[in-house]
Parts: sequence; structure tokens; C-alpha cells
Amino acid sequence: MAAAAHAAEATEATEAAAPVAPRTVGILGGMGPAAGADFVRLFVQSCTERLQALHLPVRDQGYPEHWLAQVPVPDRTAALEDRSPGAHQPGDALLQATGRLAALGARSVAIACNTAHAWHGLLQERFPQITVLHAVREVAALLRLQGVQRVGLLATQGTYRAGLYRTELQREGIDCLEPPESGRERLMQGIYEGVKAGDLELARRCFAEVARSLHAGAGAQVIVMGCTEIPLALDEADVGVALLNPARVLADALAREAYAPCAAGIR
Repeated sequence: MAAAAHAAEATEATEAAAPVAPRTVGILGGMGPAAGADFVRLFVQSCTERLQALHLPVRDQGYPEHWLAQVPVPDRTAALEDRSPGAHQPGDALLQATGRLAALGARSVAIACNTAHAWHGLLQERFPQITVLHAVREVAALLRLQGVQRVGLLATQGTYRAGLYRTELQREGIDCLEPPESGRERLMQGIYEGVKAGDLELARRCFAEVARSLHAGAGAQVIVMGCTEIPLALDEADVGVALLNPARVLADALAREAYAPCAAGIR
């Protein structure tokens, strides 16, 4: 009996000392493919920092199971310009990919595309058991905490027209400065003829030109790179003002979700 009791106590002690496993999470990628792959890099970096903050060993086994759904998704900006039903709408592709991530056990999902957040409500409604993170709200909350009052926004035509950032930033009392139509067209050139076509130098010139105009001309304190492909070709040295990468903010949020059980000390 004594031996059995001792064994039970040893088992309980071992279980109590065992690290709590992080949650499985998912990433909706493919918008574009390079941005999805880069988001995984940012997420792993955020996980490393989260492990250090929680005083947990930084080793292979400490990272959460995470799945990247790198799937073809119809053009988001084009779909926002034409709301008619059809194969050009991203909703079905996003729902199917989210369903696959849910089947793999993902408890939280990040959308590695700013414009695709126009379909955030649809995904959250159809998958209430999953936390679908909202990158734009995460960015707005962070900027409010930092005391930023005037933000310049680089984004796609779809993001501008849907008012994704404008709405959330104004809700936090932050002015959202947007370029004129000529600047928006220049950004789209940098995204499509630049990053997506592999011409990063063209992309850098396009993005830097618009960012500088928002900073020097409109007084933006921070430039938000509101398209996941813009950070692939733009650096603070190009514009002389602080740049905020929403993908990094979203990666931090996804890491926070993944390690929530560890932080709480529960499974």
C-alpha cells in the first residue's frame, strides 16, 4: 500500500511538473503566397518571444502545432468592387480553408491578408468554436495604447473602399490618413507589378513614394503597412518614419492565443 501511495504521489508530481501544451492554431495564407510564408516566420519569432516571457524553455518541443492553409483565394479587391455571387468571391475559399484548419484542431486562426478581413464576420459566424483574430482591431488597440493620433495608411483599393482601417482607427480616436486616388493606384502598381511579379525594386519605389507623402505632406506619425505584401519591399530607411507591420501585430496575437493555457497554468 505504501509503495502504491508513493508511486501515485510520484505520478502526480511528474504531471504537475509537466509543461502545459500550447493550443493548435491555424493561418489562412495564399494571399499572396509569399506573404503567407512570411507570416509563418513572424509567428515563429513571436512564439520565441512568448516562450521567453513565460520563462519556458526555448526548444523545438515548446512551439505550438500550427498549420498554414496556403490555398488559392480569388482576388479580394476585385471581389469588393463586384459583390455579385460567383466563383470570383473569396468567401467560399476562405470558409473551406478555415474548415480544414478546424478539422486539424486549430483553436484560433489568423488571416494573413488585410483585405480578406472584409470576410472576417462570415468566418467567425460560421466557425463560432474558433477564435478568428481580427488584425485591424489588434492594430488599432495597439496604436491607442501607444498614444498615436495620426496614422498614414498604405493598403489595397479594396481595403480603402471597405473602410477596414478607417472604421477601427476612428473608433479608437485615431485619424486615418489615406492617399489620393493617384497614390492608391501607385500602391496597387507596387503590389501587382512589383511584389507579385517579383520586382521588389519597383515595389519599394511605389510604396516609399506614397509613404513619404503621407508623412511629410499630411503629418502621419506612423505608417501602417495595411497589405501583407508591402512589408516585403519597404523599410523605415526608405521613408524616414516609423512603420507598423500589421502582420507582426497579428502574429503576436496568434502566439498569445496559442500560449494562453501556458500563461494560465491550465490545459
